[in-house]
This record gives sequence, structure tokens and C-alpha cells, in this order.
Amino acid sequence: MRYGSGLAIVASATAALLAAACAVVPPETGERAFAEHCVSCHGITARGDGPAAAGLPVPDLTGIAARNGGVFPRAAVMTTIDGYSRGLHGEPGAMPQFGDLLRGRTVLYDSGDGIATPTPETLVALAEYLQRIQG
Repeated sequence: MRYGSGLAIVASATAALLAAACAVVPPETGERAFAEHCVSCHGITARGDGPAAAGLPVPDLTGIAARNGGVFPRAAVMTTIDGYSRGLHGEPGAMPQFGDLLRGRTVLYDSGDGIATPTPETLVALAEYLQRIQG
């Protein structure tokens, strides 16, 4: 009897934690992150015309899906933002790594492989924002 009630408590606690981790990320979180970390190079309209873009190969972020056959590559975009893939192909790139800036609260995110992984909430929100602004 005692063993069964312990399992029920653990199951309830686990369900509560998963529900909290799967919380919906407010859309303004991505817009705010873009304004704080991306506008200086990518510009207010995300077209690569920010004040710090002069002389840098800054892409138009509203055309990511168009450059990818009409599909927004969310996982690849998130990897680029957090800097995880930097240097894998011998190209350091001009974009700074934002991985440390995007730490904090996490949400469960499934990149399409069926595995929900704890991912920084701001990183997910920023990728969702970029997907929404595709031309």
C-alpha cells in the first residue's frame, strides 16, 4: 500500500514538471530576443541592413525558407543561433555565438525526431519568431 502511494506521488510530480516544461512560449519572447540580440546586424525588418552590418555577410532572415526550398529549417536555425555548429565545416562565420545569452528557463522541444529535449525557451521563441516573418 505504501509503495503504491509513493509511485502515485512520483507520477504526479513528474506530470507537473512536464506540464511546466511544455508551457507555451509567448510570441513576444521571440520578438524581444530579436530586438535585444539581432537587430544591430540584421536590422529591424530582419533583412540584413542593421547599423553594424556594414562589411559583414549578413543574410536576409526573411528569406530563410525561400533559400531552403520553401521549408523553414527550424533545427538548423536554432543550431546557428546558439553556435552549436560553429566551426564544424571550417567556417567560423561572422555571427557571434549566443548560446550563453539564451540560457535560463527551458521548454521541451521536439526538432522532428520524436524526442522532446529541454531547450532554452528564448531559443525556441526566437526560432518561432523567425519562422513567422518569412516572406
